[in-house]
Amino acid sequence: MTKTLTAGLLAGTFALLSVGQANAWTRDGSTSSPRGTASVHASGGCAGGSCSRSINRTGPNGYSMSRNGSASCDGGYCTGSRTTTGPSGNTVTRSGSFHRY
Repeated sequence: MTKTLTAGLLAGTFALLSVGQANAWTRDGSTSSPRGTASVHASGGCAGGSCSRSINRTGPNGYSMSRNGSASCDGGYCTGSRTTTGPSGNTVTRSGSFHRY
């Protein structure tokens, strides 16, 4: 009885986690050339009126950059921001908002 109950609880927990991550995604890719290999990893998702995305790129020389952003809407008013970090560590943050009619 205990094993059956535990298995049922675990199955239910995994089912809830799967539903919660239904809008999540990831992408990976790479390419090679005579100069070296470049790669990219991106992930994101949406839940409750908000979406976010993260992307990391690495170039053939090992230089990398990252960008993280999010946006949300409530009652026709939307806001969003993103932060980009370049290969030398410099960071730029941009944000904005708009109202949908």
